[in-house]
Amino acid sequence: MIDRYSYMNMLREYFFPWAEEHFDDEQWCFQQDSASGHKANETQETLAEECLDFITRDEWPPNSPDLNPLDYVVWSILEAKACAKPHKSVESLKRALIKAWDKISMDTLAKIVDNFPKRLKACIEVQGGHFE
Repeated sequence: MIDRYSYMNMLREYFFPWAEEHFDDEQWCFQQDSASGHKANETQETLAEECLDFITRDEWPPNSPDLNPLDYVVWSILEAKACAKPHKSVESLKRALIKAWDKISMDTLAKIVDNFPKRLKACIEVQGGHFE
């Protein structure tokens, strides 16, 4: 489990520099789930300072795997590719996951993102409940 301090360090060390390099002056919004490190006051304050737009803990459903592209699509793609055969070590699994991630096309990722508004609408229709 990653605590709020580890999470904020990852954001500062990796994510914020990456976002600055890739998004520059483009408009973008940061979304995360409701993991405890994400909801922590310090994390929310850091995001408010560093991100022009982010979805706060109060705006996001408390249990939202249906709204997290990693949960509803990407992990299943990675699992199918990286876990097709057993691994003898954690390092072997890590290498397989990285290789599988690198094979996911930008077109596939774009389709996942483009599907997001439909998923939000479905979530609203079931008042934050689970949907398929």
